Amino acid sequence: MKTGVLLVNLGTPTAPTAKAVKSFLSQFLHDHRVVDVPRMLWCPLLHGVILPFRSPKVARLYQSVWWPEGSPLMVISRRQQAALSEALDRAGIRMPVALGMSYGEPSMATAWEELKAAGVGRVIILPLYPQYSVSTTASVFDSWARLMKKERLVPAFRFIHDYHDHSGYIQALADSVRAHWELHGRGELLLLSYHGIPQRYQDEGDPYGLQCHRTSELVAAQLGLERHQWRTTFQSRFGREPWLQPYTDGTMQALPGEGIKRLDVICPAFSADCLETLEEIAEQNRSLFLAAGGESYHYIAALNDSPGHIQLLMDLVCRELA
Repeated sequence: MKTGVLLVNLGTPTAPTAKAVKSFLSQFLHDHRVVDVPRMLWCPLLHGVILPFRSPKVARLYQSVWWPEGSPLMVISRRQQAALSEALDRAGIRMPVALGMSYGEPSMATAWEELKAAGVGRVIILPLYPQYSVSTTASVFDSWARLMKKERLVPAFRFIHDYHDHSGYIQALADSVRAHWELHGRGELLLLSYHGIPQRYQDEGDPYGLQCHRTSELVAAQLGLERHQWRTTFQSRFGREPWLQPYTDGTMQALPGEGIKRLDVICPAFSADCLETLEEIAEQNRSLFLAAGGESYHYIAALNDSPGHIQLLMDLVCRELA
């Protein structure tokens, strides 16, 4: 039975325009896994207020980070797909690697059609989310289940739940921090900022926050950091209800008053650089930190298509072949 790999990430608008962003946000924010407010309440608010007003603002943010080749997330994801395929080939493991997005294009349906056309009868589904969350990993599973409802012959599949404490992942993160320090010097604090989720999700059993803290602990241990030399925070909150804390932006504004003037920031939950890292962390939060009295701010890039990251992805895939 021929095996294929389905890499999945969140997705991105097709262009940095209000129209494209509105289409993307509409699909994203309609997902009940992302926003679980009753539809009768949520849909009028989404279409009447949020999308008309938020789409142009978000489009301008995308314009500030858009690359000549396209959306950073898409460009990097395609590089990851190609690099993983090449790494498997070099190891003598012949299997197609397809890329699908939870929202936007290429869709998971498109990726599945590619794998079917290649004769795949067994699929390894790899959501590119190191830490499990109901709003990301579980949403990928939902999309896969909807696809399979249309199939007469459902393929065998393995679903990679998370890899927040995988030794290869921790090593790749630590190596990226060390490489940055060698080039730019070392700050007084390493801040590990993760995308947030509503606190209510964790209270109801989502392990995401606990897994984020575990990742931070393992990275700090690998780097030999003392407890006062690193912190975990959460970014990108949306809406009015409490999200996981401490918040990244509030921490940025408080650190200079605590005597921390030189800061290094890494975002371990993001497998590829995107709007939330390149604009929110590298630009917005940098401004907050410097305006509060900080003197040196460095964002450490996501793992992207670095050799250590591709080796990790290959290890995750090969583990499912056993």
